[in-house]
Amino acid sequence: MKISLKPQHLKRYRQIASLMLRFGFSELVRSSGLEDLLGEDLGRFTQRAHPKPTELVHELEAMGPTFVKLGQVMSTRGDLIPVEYIRALATLQDKVEPEDFEQIEQVVHEEFGQPLSKIFLTFEPTPLAAASLGQVHKATLQDGREVAVKVQRPGIRAKLADDLDVLDEVASTLETLTEFAERYRFKGIVNEFRRTLMRELDYRTEASNLTTLGHNLEEFPELFVPQPIEEYTTARVLAMDFVKGRKITELTDEDRANIDGAHLAEQLQKAYMKQFCIDGFFHADPHPGNVMLMPEGRIALLDLGMVGRVSVEMRERLLRLLIALGEGRPEQAADLAAKIGHPGADFREREFRDRIKTLVNAYQGAIMEGIELGRVVMDLARAAGDTGMHPPSELTMIGKALMNLDELGRSLAPGFDPYEAIRRSAIPLVLKMMRQTSSPAALLGRALEVNEFANQLPGRVNKILDRVAENRLEFKVRSFNEQQLVEGFQKVANRIAHGLVLAAMIVSAAMLMGIESRFTIFGYPGFAILLFVAAVGGGVALVWDILRHDRRKK
Repeated sequence: MKISLKPQHLKRYRQIASLMLRFGFSELVRSSGLEDLLGEDLGRFTQRAHPKPTELVHELEAMGPTFVKLGQVMSTRGDLIPVEYIRALATLQDKVEPEDFEQIEQVVHEEFGQPLSKIFLTFEPTPLAAASLGQVHKATLQDGREVAVKVQRPGIRAKLADDLDVLDEVASTLETLTEFAERYRFKGIVNEFRRTLMRELDYRTEASNLTTLGHNLEEFPELFVPQPIEEYTTARVLAMDFVKGRKITELTDEDRANIDGAHLAEQLQKAYMKQFCIDGFFHADPHPGNVMLMPEGRIALLDLGMVGRVSVEMRERLLRLLIALGEGRPEQAADLAAKIGHPGADFREREFRDRIKTLVNAYQGAIMEGIELGRVVMDLARAAGDTGMHPPSELTMIGKALMNLDELGRSLAPGFDPYEAIRRSAIPLVLKMMRQTSSPAALLGRALEVNEFANQLPGRVNKILDRVAENRLEFKVRSFNEQQLVEGFQKVANRIAHGLVLAAMIVSAAMLMGIESRFTIFGYPGFAILLFVAAVGGGVALVWDILRHDRRKK
């Protein structure tokens, strides 16, 4: 099976083939039939295999917005990409050429139905920043407020849709033909990429993300999240509070002398740990271009097009995993990593555990100098992918966020230790998590679960007894001593039969109590009293036998 080439996509096929070949995926290129497109350039690309990380960034930028976004998404896949490439891919957002102002003006006109001059008092033609999907301009509302206006690039939806079709076709073919692509679920990566792009193309989603994050971080006065201006926000235009500031990574020693860098770094780390472990909703891309230091000494978090979500079940495990990694506890880290991930059909558990243990032990020596916890998480995700374990996407997103936080923290305070900040915030986080699980809603949920269990218990017990009575009770065990198992079943069956006989005697005695008889004992029907006495004696004997047997076994 080969890729069915479409003439309008030949350029894209060739670019993808050259990129894959240079990264050492020659077998994938040959299997898909893309090799034929390179012609005389095949040898040149083969000789230049494995380019430097910066070369990859330049190539993706040259391929256009779709592949810039693909690079950003792939930078969260620590199971596929080495850490040095992930760091390089973080720079993709800063080097995109801006659109002509006339095109931007036309988009605003289409969204609001009137000229830009009628909507804003002022609107600067030169963008403050240009990203792969849109660019940001400074503007002034009619009431005099300064705002930042994010405008989507014209025609970007059609370009993305066309490129996504190409990627989907290539991924489907590779997954069908190669074990490597199937193991890493190339088709799933493209589908997730498509969903991510569709969310980012609707700026109303980002506006909602800004509102949610701003509410969640209200307890951190040192942090600022610009809020959207609802009446000036549409699917392709987003107006929000204007932020004055500079990149944290550009601070000089003189700048640091005028701020409490250690406190700001600590608060930033605590805020993100709260997002990971309490809120389950976090800013997934805190690279240096999206985190600014404002003149009043506050930190602003920008660009919430990419966010992550953590399930309730994973939050506690994540906190425990981070602590285990930082404390150098390989066994516990391996156990937690196995619970967090999803094992594939070819999962090699022994190799996975050995890789995790080796990883944790290798980083133990770095703890005293300040461990790079984000890099450890990304290396863990890579080890998982290599051994057939599928790490959840949120884990690698958190790993990338932690890597960026490591850099930001040390830019604010060169001696800052991110792991120590996590350790100091661990107890307050655990207490908050406990309060969350003890909320009225959580307690009500548990009460409903208990009620469901109590309602279903009699029916399940009846099914078990029916199977025992009909000799249809089955057990599945991995290994056993057949003779001991048969003897155990015989004892269980005898005790169940004994109990049933005693129950029948008690029920019969109760029924006989209502029947008059000449034979009485203490004024009660004699046969009923005898049955009661016999049942009591049998019950005592059964209990004595059970106690004697269990004591002997002990």
